[in-house]
Amino acid sequence: MNDINKHIKKLISIRREKHHPLVHHIHKKYNISRKTLFYIKEYGPHSHVVKTIMKESLKILFLASIISSLGGFALEFIKPLFVSFIPLVIMLPALNNMIGAYGAIISSRFTTLLHEGKVGKKLFKNAELKNIFCQVMIISIITTIFSLLISFLMSYLGKGLDFNIALKIVIISLIDVMFLICLIFIISIFAGVYYYKNNEDPNNFLIPITTSIADFGNMGILAVLIIIFL
Repeated sequence: MNDINKHIKKLISIRREKHHPLVHHIHKKYNISRKTLFYIKEYGPHSHVVKTIMKESLKILFLASIISSLGGFALEFIKPLFVSFIPLVIMLPALNNMIGAYGAIISSRFTTLLHEGKVGKKLFKNAELKNIFCQVMIISIITTIFSLLISFLMSYLGKGLDFNIALKIVIISLIDVMFLICLIFIISIFAGVYYYKNNEDPNNFLIPITTSIADFGNMGILAVLIIIFL
């Protein structure tokens, strides 16, 4: 126990944002997860957690806010066409929230794999990454279908619904969601590896990035798909 305490105290004293072989040594010798050791080193008594997270996240949050706000301009160009399709209007907030949530899930789970040392050089052949992608993709399709059913029901009770228009809205929504899940997954992987290699905590960057991409991308892609299909 004294040896563990000694090593932990030494780990805490290491300068933040600097990888150190002591993390690997403690992990192997005492079977303590790399994730736990990472947070002991980065956010131990020597650091102010809130201040650290705010410092690392403020710039990226500001950029993310600008990116998200740009998405509204895409829909503004097709506003008369967009508002004429009530199911899409009903679906928009749900899609924004849903895709943003899946972006946060992908980012956090990938960051965990990085800290646990489970991500090798062949990123897209990693079994756990494939599993995360398949799970999120399947769940996103299911939740999109449920959201569509609710929006169609609400629209039908209001004005009625044309079958051809409904079919096009289903296609638009599914293409939008699947494309954005793929885009967010790719960006999370490359951005996560980049920040991790630069001795930063990817958690403080990936979630703001992916949620802003979800907002901007969703509105932008919807605008393009509406023009193409409707």
